[in-house]
Amino acid sequence: MDTPLREPTFLILTALAGEPMHGYGLIGEVAALSEGRVSLRPGTLYGALDRLTDAGLVEADREEVVDGRLRRYYRLSPAGDATLSAETERLRRNVEAATARLRARAARPLAPRTAGGLA
Repeated sequence: MDTPLREPTFLILTALAGEPMHGYGLIGEVAALSEGRVSLRPGTLYGALDRLTDAGLVEADREEVVDGRLRRYYRLSPAGDATLSAETERLRRNVEAATARLRARAARPLAPRTAGGLA
């Protein structure tokens, strides 16, 4: 899977960087990481997990039965770790560049505006 990652994918990998999680735990963690901006529906999440598993970025960790239902936990694979690290570094460089530009812009005086149209 290539970078840049879409935000939901980035957040799913970020959530799994902490510890293995099951689907509904991932839905909650993605919402928390994004401060509620990204809300995954179960079908969307499991489709993403299937794609991430097929790409080798996520692996099944374990399964357990809770209240008669199977709960599958997922973990970040070594390839997923490398992808998340590369994307995090790419975003960090972008933030540094934007921050430097904004600081430079704030530090320079505004050019005087001239009234009128064409000279």
